[in-house]
Amino acid sequence: MSVDAEAGRLRTQADEPGWEVDPDDEWGVAVIATVGRQLKLRREAVGMRAAEFGKAVGYGEDLVYKIEGGKRIPRQEYLDRADEVLGAGGLVSATWEDVKKVRYPKKVRELGKMEAQAVECQLYDPLNIHGLLQTPEYARGLLMMRRPAYTEDEVERFIAARVARKAVFERDPAPELSFVLEEWTLRRPLGGRAGLRRELEHLLEVAQLRNVELQVMPMDREEHAGLAGGIEVLKFEDGSAVGRSPAVAGGRPVTEPKQLRILELRYGIIRAQALTPRESTAFIEQLLGET
Repeated sequence: MSVDAEAGRLRTQADEPGWEVDPDDEWGVAVIATVGRQLKLRREAVGMRAAEFGKAVGYGEDLVYKIEGGKRIPRQEYLDRADEVLGAGGLVSATWEDVKKVRYPKKVRELGKMEAQAVECQLYDPLNIHGLLQTPEYARGLLMMRRPAYTEDEVERFIAARVARKAVFERDPAPELSFVLEEWTLRRPLGGRAGLRRELEHLLEVAQLRNVELQVMPMDREEHAGLAGGIEVLKFEDGSAVGRSPAVAGGRPVTEPKQLRILELRYGIIRAQALTPRESTAFIEQLLGET
């Protein structure tokens, strides 16, 4: 519910962070501006002032103007409540299908689009548990540690984006997903031990999926091919691929066969040096028992 039932206090910009529109995201700007304009036209058509409308939906007048002016991305509950107040018969609520596509940062949205099209993903992150494997609680713990600190708005957007990317696990046909995890990322209780425990339980659940292989790189390995940084290689149905690593092309996405071969070579060696999937599952179960 948008309104505090007891105090009837309206949400304002101060206590409702909202999602700011990235001015460099042309598509996102266009979508939010269009939705905002439609909301304003519908409000004016029923003869409601912004303050009156804001009170009806449970938001302050300042936020109403920002949303209608395309300066703020509306949340789903705002659109649903506006639909009821304006008697739009579901047409305003339906705009959420477009809004939710642009609520994430542009670079995250582009990555999610590629992951949604890939038939095979090879993923290695030496610093953290990979974003596709993070629970919302664990992701929040990591994001809250960033310095300089993210705003609450940015934290919420990044968490929402990571959750949305998990749709890759639900695709049919399912893509082949390979992850290599560093042992230390599974031991360090970033954000608290309860969050780490839930994260380890989640990893064990994901490891049971037929199209997923999780491997752990133990800290006692004397040889490690991943010291140059993380690796991402996404392969598509048409035979094309895109890869990325800090050690190749300055971390920019690459599609040239020579550079892709380098990434795949490194990833293959990393996998060979890591525990097998069966050994890795047993290792994570052991860590869970110790946490």
